[in-house]
Amino acid sequence: MKKFLFPYTLLLTLLLVSFNHDRQDIVQRSFDRAARQYTLLLSAATDLNRYPRSTDANGKTSYTVIHDWTGGFWPGCLWYLYEYTKDNKWKAAAQKWTHSLEANQYNTDHHDIGFMMNSSYGNAYRLTGDTCYKKILIQSAKSLVSRYNSKVGAIQSWNSFSSWDGQSVYQFPVIIDNMMNLELLFLASQLSGDSSFRTIAIKHAETTLKNHYRPDYSSYHVVNYDPLTGVVLSRETAQGYADNSAWSRGQAWGLYGFTVMYRETKDTKFLHSAIKMAEYYINHQHLPSDLIPYWDFHVGQAGYQPNWDYDASKFKEIPRDASAAAITSSALLELSTYAEEKHKRLFYSTAKKILQSLSTDRYMAQAGTNGYFLLKHSVGSIPHGGEIDVPLVYADYYFLEALLRIQKNSHT
Repeated sequence: MKKFLFPYTLLLTLLLVSFNHDRQDIVQRSFDRAARQYTLLLSAATDLNRYPRSTDANGKTSYTVIHDWTGGFWPGCLWYLYEYTKDNKWKAAAQKWTHSLEANQYNTDHHDIGFMMNSSYGNAYRLTGDTCYKKILIQSAKSLVSRYNSKVGAIQSWNSFSSWDGQSVYQFPVIIDNMMNLELLFLASQLSGDSSFRTIAIKHAETTLKNHYRPDYSSYHVVNYDPLTGVVLSRETAQGYADNSAWSRGQAWGLYGFTVMYRETKDTKFLHSAIKMAEYYINHQHLPSDLIPYWDFHVGQAGYQPNWDYDASKFKEIPRDASAAAITSSALLELSTYAEEKHKRLFYSTAKKILQSLSTDRYMAQAGTNGYFLLKHSVGSIPHGGEIDVPLVYADYYFLEALLRIQKNSHT
C-alpha cells in the first residue's frame, strides 16, 4: 500500500490560513472591546480640560491636565479606533479632543511635546490630510527644539532640579523617553522644508546612542550632562530599580525610537542598534514566558542595588508592565519590515505573542471595568509610589497601534 504524503503546499496554506485567522481574531476582538470601553469613557469624560490617564485607588477613571505628557494619548486612541472602524463618530470625538490640545504647540516646559502633539495632531493629519494641522505640528516642533543644546548635542528632557533622593542635582537631564519625541521633528521637517528639525533629531539620537547605552544594549534611564561643556556628569535611574538596571519601559522607548530613526534616515547604525535592543528584550533571562516584562528586568537580582527604599513584601509578585509590552510589540512589528529574514520572522512572531498575551483576560479588561481603559497591569513609577498595577492610557495607545500594524503586516 502506497504511503499517503500530505502535500506540503497544502499544509503550508492551511497553516497560513490558521495563522492569519488568529491574527485577525486578536485584532477584531481587541478593537471591539476598545469600542465598548471608549463609548463608556466618552460618556464619563465630558470636560475637555481633563484628560483620561489612569484610575484612582477606588478603580475610578483619573484625569490629568493639558500640560501633562500623557494628554495626547486619549485623542490618539480615538484616532486609532476611527482608523480601524472608519466610523465617523470616532473621528468626531478624536477631532474634538485633539483641538483641545492646541495651546500645547507653545509649550516649552518639557520635552514631551512630541508625545502630546504627534499622537493627537500627528494622527489627525495622517488620517485626514487636513492642512489646518500642519502649522500646529510645525510650531510644536519649534517648541521642542527650543530645548536643544548644541554643546550637549541633545534636547533637554526635564528642567534642572534636585534628584528625588537628594543626592545630586540634575543640570541638563536627558531621559531615554526623549527618543519618542524625535518623530515629531522629522514630520515637521517634511511639512516645513526646514532641515534643521531633522538635523537636531539625528544629533540627539547619536548622542543618546553614545551615552545612554551599555555594551549589551540595555539603557540607562537618565543621563545628566553639564550644559556648558556637554560632559556626562552621571548616569542614573528615576523610574527603574537601580542605576545599572534595565527599566522595562525605558528599553521599549529606546527600541521604538531607534526603529523610527532608521525609518527616517536609513542609517544602518540605527538599524543595527534597534536590532540589538530587540534581541536584548527577547533573549533576556528574566523575561516571563508570556513576554509581558516585569517593570524592571533586574528587580531583586544580585548586582543591582536600588538607592531608594524598595520593599518587595508589598507585592505578591513582581508587578508587570503591560505598557512596556505594548510599546515593544508595536516597535517590533515595524522593525520586522526592515530586518533581514531571520530577524524579520523572530520580531514578527514575538510581537504577535505579546499581542496574544495582552488580549487575554489577564491583561485586557472586561467592558465596564478598569476605569474604561483597555489594558490592565501597567506601572508608572514604583520608586515614586505612583500608578502601580493600574491601566495607563499610553498602554492602550501603543496596543491599538500594534494591532493596526499587525493587521497590515503580512509577515509570517
